[in-house]
Amino acid sequence: MVWLGVALILGGLCVLGYVGWQLYGTTYLSKRDQRATVATTERAWSQDGQGTVSAGERQDLEDVADVAALIRIPRLGEQYVVPARVGTDDDTLARGFGILEGSPEPGGVGNLALAGHRITHGEPLRQMPDLDAGDEVVVETPDAVSTYVLDTAGDALTVDIDAGWVTGPDPVDPATGSPISEQAGSTRLLTLVTCAELFHTDNRLVAFGHLVSTEPKTTPG
Repeated sequence: MVWLGVALILGGLCVLGYVGWQLYGTTYLSKRDQRATVATTERAWSQDGQGTVSAGERQDLEDVADVAALIRIPRLGEQYVVPARVGTDDDTLARGFGILEGSPEPGGVGNLALAGHRITHGEPLRQMPDLDAGDEVVVETPDAVSTYVLDTAGDALTVDIDAGWVTGPDPVDPATGSPISEQAGSTRLLTLVTCAELFHTDNRLVAFGHLVSTEPKTTPG
């Protein structure tokens, strides 16, 4: 009985350790890596990034070659910047935002759908429920900065995990039967998707927005 008790205690500690790692460890490491990725990406996209670089710097630049955009949401803080890559597999989402396959280039016609973790692995959308209609989502690419404005609050819509309509090229709201583009008055859309609850859930929070401006980036002379 004594050894059984010890085994149960050790098993419980292992479970607690695993949960703690998932909740805090993965987030710490992901945020650290994402900050480094943002800094390297900004350097790669600047004029300085085109100059002579060391072998180590060249490897860093190659490591961020798949970064498609940098996402800023001012409502979530002045320092909030998260890299985005194409894809929604576990590895991609562990490194920041995932851009759903088939999404247009930022600023383009269609639905730019972004998915991110609500908890663990950097949790870029942990504060999704705090977002309101009118909040900005700024999407920077090597060539331009596109600003979207949310038309719905971050907690206004909860859908089942299989509700693929929300990430379609022009989502049609089943409740109204009308395309989101008509409600937004634009065919250049943005969709944010994350888990509805902090822990395991088969539901998703969804927020829709539309493009308000795209400004080309100028290279400093």
